Amino acid sequence: MHLPTFSPRRLAAVGGMACTATLIPVASLAATGSAASAPRCATSGLVVWASADYGGGYAGGYYYTISFTNLSGHACTLRGYPGVSAVSLTGHQLGSPAAWGSVTPRVVRLANGATATARLNIGDAGAFCRPVTAAGLRVYPPNQTASKVVPLPFGACPHAGPVWMGVGPVQQ
Repeated sequence: MHLPTFSPRRLAAVGGMACTATLIPVASLAATGSAASAPRCATSGLVVWASADYGGGYAGGYYYTISFTNLSGHACTLRGYPGVSAVSLTGHQLGSPAAWGSVTPRVVRLANGATATARLNIGDAGAFCRPVTAAGLRVYPPNQTASKVVPLPFGACPHAGPVWMGVGPVQQ
């Protein structure tokens, strides 16, 4: 049996075509993977609301669920802790913002119309200060600088100092 001989130029060309044929599927797979990953959820595409957790009360406080519903028209992701503060009727912050926990957050992918939640603990402000009535919560979705105000009257410390609220990471 006699094998054909190829010039070095021809070997280089054949080798180049073989490498290209191998890399095309990898490149298209990488492009598909990056196109399939969803962008971060922008505040403008989210409806943010709060509800009481029934049976979530305890001596000295109450639990609420903060919900983030994606109405952006496309899938998006949330990862981390929301920023939460009590606000007055005029929108001024009351007291210190909610503390974050130590749980490592996970990426939550929200299809259009889907909802993710974070658990909010509002302690009895009267144990820390002479409380005033907050008109609601200012909520910053994770990794966003724009916020939404959620109506929710509750007792809040009027000045920064003790931290009487805590919030967990966003989850599904």
